[in-house]
Amino acid sequence: MNHFLIEFNNIKWEKPQKGIKQKSFTKANKRIRLVRFTADFEEAHWCTKGHVGFVTQGNLRVEFEDKTIIFSKGNALWISEGEDFKHKVKMQTPNTAEVILFEEITLS
Repeated sequence: MNHFLIEFNNIKWEKPQKGIKQKSFTKANKRIRLVRFTADFEEAHWCTKGHVGFVTQGNLRVEFEDKTIIFSKGNALWISEGEDFKHKVKMQTPNTAEVILFEEITLS
């Protein structure tokens, strides 16, 4: 890998939990992740983290307290951080979705 090119084809898939496969690249305090959600993914708790991303395949269903939004292939998402924007991904059988997420991480 050089300083400018991230070759996701050369990064191995990780399976951090049931229903998710991901490839990630981190440099300094930035991370880019290619995340594949499958129909058996179920988020148990509300997420209050912020997310910025782009849907490359499928439909990503995100539930908020007062509404549900379907992000389809070609849509970008920008979910702000905080309790007011808490959300859950809820996939529907037989749907899958692939999303590129751009994240800032805290270095310890």
